[in-house]
Amino acid sequence: MKFGPVVHFTWACATLSSLVMLGCAGSHSASSESGIYVYPAVSRCGTETPSREVRAEVERDLAQSRQVYFHSTLRIPIYVHVIRKDYGVENGDVSELQIRHQVNYLNQVFARSTQSGTVVFQFAVASIDRTTNATWYQFGVDDLGQDAMKYALHKGTARDLNLYINGMNNGHYGWSTFPWSYQASPLRDGVVILNGSMPGGSAAPNNLGNTLVHEVGHWLGLYHTFEGGCSTSAGDYVSDTPAEATAAQGCPVGRDSCTGSQFPGVDPIDNFMDYSDDGCMTRFTAGQIDRMVSSYSLYRENR
Repeated sequence: MKFGPVVHFTWACATLSSLVMLGCAGSHSASSESGIYVYPAVSRCGTETPSREVRAEVERDLAQSRQVYFHSTLRIPIYVHVIRKDYGVENGDVSELQIRHQVNYLNQVFARSTQSGTVVFQFAVASIDRTTNATWYQFGVDDLGQDAMKYALHKGTARDLNLYINGMNNGHYGWSTFPWSYQASPLRDGVVILNGSMPGGSAAPNNLGNTLVHEVGHWLGLYHTFEGGCSTSAGDYVSDTPAEATAAQGCPVGRDSCTGSQFPGVDPIDNFMDYSDDGCMTRFTAGQIDRMVSSYSLYRENR
């Protein structure tokens, strides 16, 4: 169990100016002879956790917010930026059909994760642009040059999702910025995913589209379910996600890494914010939906 406020209502002036970025890394290997990368069934993501001070400030901001939503739909435009090496699918030139399949899947996930009568997030493609740049195509979270890519392509405001799709070949599936980072560095805001992680992509078993779902969770203010490990005083700040000692690998049904009466429930391996394989991930909790709504309305809406 993770302690922290589960906020159903939000609005306040955000004071946080610290920028924190997530880096979601697998350990996929690559075959450079053919130029086609092969992704084994491995872990999903490695996160740069915000400092204790940043997390504490975020929780204070969320706890002091005061806006309530009833039967609302929060519509989020997506500006899609396809980064390719050259023309053709083999060079990362992802088709519009595959992009729309990915966004449709994202909407299906949020629709089934939201209980009747509560807030629903709804995503829609606002535009798709394509950039041929072999250097940007390989950028990962540790590449400082990614700023040039984002500064050149970023569109919209804090409430708009900028999605960058490339062929990162340095051990990553994707990464995201947090919502409270926007004020300090608006042009860095957004999500980057590996093209092979999209539905029907080459990054099996993580090619069902859940990399984007996971990263959008971060973009809307969620931490990983195993944040803080087996601790009753720290964690992901969501009360209905059971404590978890470490990230799940594969789909270890029934795993219970935090035992004892103070840690009820088995590990949330089916949660989108764990590192399980795509086929194992099926849900957000009600508390996570509440936190995403709170973070969106505080840090993104009307900015």
